[in-house]
Amino acid sequence: MRKYVIGRLLQLILILLIITFLSFGMMRLAGSDAILQKMENTGMVVSQDMIDAARAELGLDKPFLTQYFVWLGNLLHGDMGTSYISGQEVFPAFISKLPATLLLTVVSIVLTIVISIPLGVLAAVKQNQWVDYLMRGISFLGNSMPNFFVPLLLMYIFAIRLGWLPVISRNVSLQNVILPAVTLAIAMSAKYLRQVRATVLDELNKDYKDYVIGAKARGIRFSVTLTKSVLRACLVTVLTLLTLSIGSLLGGTAIVESIFMWDGVGKLAVDAINMRDYPMIQAYVMWMAIIYVCVNLVTDLSYRVLDPRIRLGGAKG
Repeated sequence: MRKYVIGRLLQLILILLIITFLSFGMMRLAGSDAILQKMENTGMVVSQDMIDAARAELGLDKPFLTQYFVWLGNLLHGDMGTSYISGQEVFPAFISKLPATLLLTVVSIVLTIVISIPLGVLAAVKQNQWVDYLMRGISFLGNSMPNFFVPLLLMYIFAIRLGWLPVISRNVSLQNVILPAVTLAIAMSAKYLRQVRATVLDELNKDYKDYVIGAKARGIRFSVTLTKSVLRACLVTVLTLLTLSIGSLLGGTAIVESIFMWDGVGKLAVDAINMRDYPMIQAYVMWMAIIYVCVNLVTDLSYRVLDPRIRLGGAKG
């Protein structure tokens, strides 16, 4: 186990280094000039000497590899640079957006679990009955709706027509997070409901004679067998789905955050891309990389706890 964890950590460190190089290179090959973009935003007429001086001040006049190693060295010391647009340090500005994203992530995941898992299990247990057809129809409808349509529909009904919730998010609070969280939960639940249903059905059909009928013969209720045996065997698949969603949500959902003006890292990334704010974009890329690397590691380590049949690193039981 220890050998596997160390090997995975070394592998993930290498992956992060490769991501830093690729992201830094793509920023420099993007085909646009951050200095010119900044000058255009100010509306000032500047000379070529001023542009060259601004490039030299930001270190953009140095060779690519020199820029990369300087940036990587600063990054390892906790310095992500200074925003080209606001002139503020990137790390504090980025950290200030995390509470909003964390709140949105937690509420969305809780709603997704509450909706998708019970309905998916119900659809599997009631296979080919009217309840199953209804759940599959709801899932199909949820998957068919575009990402931008659901938030606009919810905003129109609950904010504009009924006036129960604010149209846009003015601050980070439970009242303001309801609409964006429900929007994300609807999209994820529609997808995961069918996957939970398929996983439970596969487990029931695969091992039905082994323990479901045996438990029924011993007088154990089907609900007990379902919760303690079948669902536990399905936890690996469910955990994988949820952890991938957590990684995506922690990275911010640009469309939803932009529509509701939710002040999280997703909206911050969209603004940085529009303004060609390369240090902020690189901070966001690194944040996403670290999230997915950590989430994948935690997921792999959790498999052994949830399913003893899995042996990490090829160890034999």
